[in-house]
Amino acid sequence: MKGLILCAGRGTRLHPFSYSQPKTLLPVANHPVLHYCIRKLIEVGIRDIGIVINPTQTQIVEYVGDGSRYQATITFIEQTKPLGIAHAVKIARPFIQEEPFLLLLGDNLLMDSLHQLHQTFLAASAEGALLLGEVDRPQDYGIAEICDGRIVSLEEKPVAPKSRLAVIGAYVFTPAIFEVIHTLKPSGRGEYEITHAIQGLVDKGYPVAHTVTDGLYSDVGTIERWFEANRWMLAEEVGDRVKAGTTSVLRNCECIGPVLIGEHCRLENCRIGPYVSIQDGVEVKNCRWIRESILLENSSLIDVEWIVEDSVFGRSSHLIGLHTSKTGVFIVSDKSTILFPTEQKKAGT
Repeated sequence: MKGLILCAGRGTRLHPFSYSQPKTLLPVANHPVLHYCIRKLIEVGIRDIGIVINPTQTQIVEYVGDGSRYQATITFIEQTKPLGIAHAVKIARPFIQEEPFLLLLGDNLLMDSLHQLHQTFLAASAEGALLLGEVDRPQDYGIAEICDGRIVSLEEKPVAPKSRLAVIGAYVFTPAIFEVIHTLKPSGRGEYEITHAIQGLVDKGYPVAHTVTDGLYSDVGTIERWFEANRWMLAEEVGDRVKAGTTSVLRNCECIGPVLIGEHCRLENCRIGPYVSIQDGVEVKNCRWIRESILLENSSLIDVEWIVEDSVFGRSSHLIGLHTSKTGVFIVSDKSTILFPTEQKKAGT
């Protein structure tokens, strides 16, 4: 069985951070989302992996390389236009050939292993298998209707959902899916929908199995979901501990776990945590309290009297000199500097 990860999405809801890097490389607990996708495939024994990218996403190629860091073989497949999941699967046909494959969306995080989905597919002798999860807002997802334990219909973002069971971004297919995708027409939003392809399998009488997860999962497609994923992944990877890189220096700091600190960081006279991830090369000095936040590479916070929460500081961004005692949320884009000069400090602003 092969693996296929789709990463060619534009990530518009994660601007400004997805301007400078693909959203699948945005860090969750200091690892790119894509890292966890690759790791999930390897856990079920899949080491021949295709990654669908936009030709401009050279950073993904640089990060993954040839796959040797994962002891896997990586093939990059270019999707020049964002025409939907089913279209991305279609152009991967030369890579898949005649093998079954496990498909992941590159911006999805799953807490559970893929073993149950994999075994469900094998045991059912099916042409497809889906991982489903119960959601609060089924109108935002592709929703499955189940009857007598079988999938009988799928609908993308339904106005009147027939269940609360959403397709959450993990699938197994045989090459029979290509037969259906070849017949698809674009949906109203101009994309070739994977839910339509799966419905085509069902309509042709092909068995499509499913399993339902009660584990955590997140589509890291918005700032809010990025925070959510970072919180539960920190809890999973670090627990209530504080973990810092061996080359990082902490002086006169109070840290409340979970906190994850990368390499070559300098933290002095500050309170950090809980649920804070700090990437490499970050400097934090004379800061009252930073909690539930993400600090990307080479960012800095200096002389900040505010309580900073639910905030993201982009790569090489700087926040300097907030001298009043308040609580605030900051979304600071890459290479930005927010400077409060001495004159403003004296004026009390």
